[in-house]
Amino acid sequence: MKKFLEAFLHKIIGVLSCFDRVVFRGHLPVSNSKFLQRFLDHNGVLYKDFAKYVVEKADRVVEHAKAFAARARRPYVYLPGYIRKEDRARFIAERDNVRSGLICVFAVLESCQSFVLRSGEGRPRLESARRKCLFLYFYFLDRDFGLMHVRLQTWFPFQIQVYVNAHEWLARKLTYHGIKYEQLDNSFAWIEDPERAQRFADRFEGLKWPRILTAFATRVNPLLRDVLSGLEYYWVTDQAEYATDVMFKSRAALQPLYAKLLRHSTLSFSAEDVLTFLGRKLDNRFSGEVLNDCKHRIQGARVKHRMKGNWIKMYDKHGCVLRIETVINCPREFRVFRDGMRKGEKVKGWYPLAKGVRNLYRYAQVSLQANCRYLDALASIRDPESSYKQLDRLCEPAKFHRRKVSGFNPLSKADTEVFAAVMRGEHAITGFRNRDLQMQMCKEPPTKPEAKRRLAARVTRLIQRLRAHGLLAKVPRARLYRVTPRGYTLMSAALQLREEGMPQILQNKA
Repeated sequence: MKKFLEAFLHKIIGVLSCFDRVVFRGHLPVSNSKFLQRFLDHNGVLYKDFAKYVVEKADRVVEHAKAFAARARRPYVYLPGYIRKEDRARFIAERDNVRSGLICVFAVLESCQSFVLRSGEGRPRLESARRKCLFLYFYFLDRDFGLMHVRLQTWFPFQIQVYVNAHEWLARKLTYHGIKYEQLDNSFAWIEDPERAQRFADRFEGLKWPRILTAFATRVNPLLRDVLSGLEYYWVTDQAEYATDVMFKSRAALQPLYAKLLRHSTLSFSAEDVLTFLGRKLDNRFSGEVLNDCKHRIQGARVKHRMKGNWIKMYDKHGCVLRIETVINCPREFRVFRDGMRKGEKVKGWYPLAKGVRNLYRYAQVSLQANCRYLDALASIRDPESSYKQLDRLCEPAKFHRRKVSGFNPLSKADTEVFAAVMRGEHAITGFRNRDLQMQMCKEPPTKPEAKRRLAARVTRLIQRLRAHGLLAKVPRARLYRVTPRGYTLMSAALQLREEGMPQILQNKA
C-alpha cells in the first residue's frame, strides 16, 4: 500500500492490518452418518430408539446451559423470533455492569444439519437431513477476546461455532502493554505506537487455536466428558474478515476524499481488476460470478466487490477510518504452499487452501495482499490541481527518442478505444506484446504479409506514443509493456469521462 500512503501521507496518522470478525466451526466425527451408525452400535443404541436418544441428550445439554447460567447468576433467555443477539448481549452487559465472564445464554430455534431415520433393506439407516432444533448462544466477556460467543447445536452432530473479534483481542493486548489508543466500535481511530500494535496484531493467527477452541467447547458441551468421550472437534475457519484500516487525522481529512474513492471504485474497477486484487486471473478456467455492489446505509456508503463466496469491501468507520476488508468464505479459490500427493508421491507444491485452522496464517497473507493491491489501485485519486497538470501534459505533444509525437484527446473515440485495449485485465499481471495489442485493436486481422507489417508498424508507433506520455513502460529484457501508475490514472479518467461524465452532463443540459 506504499503508493496510497505516499499519495495521502499528509492526511494519515497510521495504518493497521488485522483480522476483524472470525468465525470458527467445530465438527465431530459423528457428523458423518456412517460414523454415527458405528457410534450408536458401539454404545448399544437401537435405531428404533434413536429419536428418544437424541431428545435425552439434547435435554441434558439444555439443562447444563441453564445450570451454567444459574451458577454465574446470569440470565438464560429463550428468543422466540429474530433479534440482533449481539446488541441484546451488549445491552445486558451494560445494564448489569458485567466486567468479565458469562453475560447471558440465548436459546433459539433454528434450522440445522442433523439426521433422520429411513427405512431400508434389512435394517433402517440414518441419513443427513435439514431439521430444526434448539441452538444455545453463550455470550462471554472474555479476558483475552472481549465480547465473543459460542453457538452450540443441541442435536447430533453437536456442531459448534465460536465467534471472536481480533480488534477486541488487540485492544486488550494494547491495554496490557500500556499502549494508548482510541477505540471506536471495532476499529481504532488513533494508536500511540502503530508499528508495535501491528506486531501484536500479527500474532493473532499464531495462537494455539485448537486448544483455545476446545476449551470453550468443553465448557458448554457436557457430553464431551462422557457420552462423546474420546471424540475431538476438528476446527475450521468458517469465515474470516481481514481489515486494513487507514487512520486519518480527522473526519474533514477523509470525507471529501472518500467521496472520490467511492465513485472511483464503483465506476472504474472491472471484473478483471477485482480478480487481480484477489490474486486471480480471468481465463477460460475461471467459472463463477464477479460483481460490484455499492450501497448507501444509515452509517454511510460502502462498496463490495464479490468473487464467488469471497469479497473485498471498502467503507469508512465513524468518518475518520478508511477500511479495506477482505472476507474469505471459500478458501479453495486460493492456494497454499504445503506438502501434498501427486501421482502417488509426496511433494511440496501449491494446493487449494483448506479451511483448517492451521491455515489461518495463509488467510492473513492472501487478505493483506488483496487489501494492499486495492489501496494501490485507489492511489490514482489525486488533488484537482495536480490532475489539471497531468491532463495538460497528456493533450500536449511529447518527444520519444528526440522524435515529436502528438498528444491524446481524452474525449476522442479512437484514443479511448486504445486506452481500453491497453488496460484490459489480462494485461495487469504479465503485461502485453505488440501482437496482443494488434488482436485487441483489429477485429479482423489481416492475412496478407504487407498488411500485417503495416499493422505492426502502426501499433509500434502507438506504443511509442504511449511511452512518450508516460502511460506505458517497457519490461526490462523482454518484449513486454506494462501500464504505469500514471497510465492507470489518466487512461481510467479518460474512459470515465467519455463513458459516464460527458454523456451525463449533456443529458442534464438538454
